Amino acid sequence: MLQQKFNSITYRITGLMFLLVGFTVVLLIYLANVQMAHIFQEYLTGQSQGMNGHMMGMVSRGMMGAHEEWFLSSVHESLKWVGFGIMIGGLGISYAFARSITIPLRELGQAVKEIEQGHLGKKVAVKSKDEIGQLAATFNHMSEALSVNNRLRQRFLADAAHELKTPLAIIQGHLEGMLEDVIAVDKEQLSSLYDETVHLNGLIKDLRDLSLAETGQLTLEKCPSDINQLISKILYMIQPLADEKQIVLQAVLEGQLEISVDVGRITQVLYNLLTNALRYTPVSGQIKIATSSIQLPDQGGVKITIEDSGQGISSDDLPHIFDHFYRADSSRDRRSGGSGIGLAIVRQLVEIHGGKVEVDSILGQGSRFTVYLPAHESITKA
Repeated sequence: MLQQKFNSITYRITGLMFLLVGFTVVLLIYLANVQMAHIFQEYLTGQSQGMNGHMMGMVSRGMMGAHEEWFLSSVHESLKWVGFGIMIGGLGISYAFARSITIPLRELGQAVKEIEQGHLGKKVAVKSKDEIGQLAATFNHMSEALSVNNRLRQRFLADAAHELKTPLAIIQGHLEGMLEDVIAVDKEQLSSLYDETVHLNGLIKDLRDLSLAETGQLTLEKCPSDINQLISKILYMIQPLADEKQIVLQAVLEGQLEISVDVGRITQVLYNLLTNALRYTPVSGQIKIATSSIQLPDQGGVKITIEDSGQGISSDDLPHIFDHFYRADSSRDRRSGGSGIGLAIVRQLVEIHGGKVEVDSILGQGSRFTVYLPAHESITKA
């Protein structure tokens, strides 16, 4: 225990500074004593030049009177006491200085132990603006991030369990009814069960893709593709859905924009964004998709905007719109509001392509999603 105590950085810094101060004081006292004797000897020699021959002989033989000896002894003794006082003061100052460094470090160590025990969100006081204070501030940010990520993880698991439970419960209920002859085994019922299994399989696939994307393990198969052709194909696929709600799909596509992307993944991104716009755009509304070439910091790129005339997103919900299973309207279920991970997948797939996605919205006026994708190859315009 004693050895561990003296291994503390407090005592090591204190000892190091005390040794430095002690060595300096001893050296100064030694030099002062030697110099004092030498200077005093020269002083007496100078004074003796005006004295008689007998006194000059005494000085020349290095003899000093009792008063001179007492004076030098007093000076030497005073220097020793002054040096001792400086060393004691240096020891106290060194200890206080060392504690000013080690106390914040000790608090950080204790906070790390609490986080290790599962008490996430623990913070320490930032008492300075030096390196120790910066370390404490960085620790606080890390602790807050760990707490937020833990809450998101718990929410993700709970929401995933809920989303998986719903179709499984429907399938189980129908099968039990069929086994007990309560529900007729006909094509309509089997079709309903098939739809639920398709939804369940799609949800599991989305969860797997999202997990792989977040851990950087999702493999991309990139190839040069015309982004406008991809958009045209998706618009053709969703046109029947738009016709059901009498929604006008407007495309403003700029020439031929060829970039290197994983066609399947980018198709999923655009499909998710467009179906999301369809879901929240009222009857007789309008959805506009536009493309244009842009210049990114290192290379060229493509900007894709999808703007709808829907209900919009509130400012409180906007920062969380790309979170897992987040729905701006918590009353919506998976049938009316989707599974809640479509936009989370959009963000991950765009980011692993080296791009980014942004959203702007005004409640009651609509939303605009903007996707930026790097070209990786030069953009060719018709």
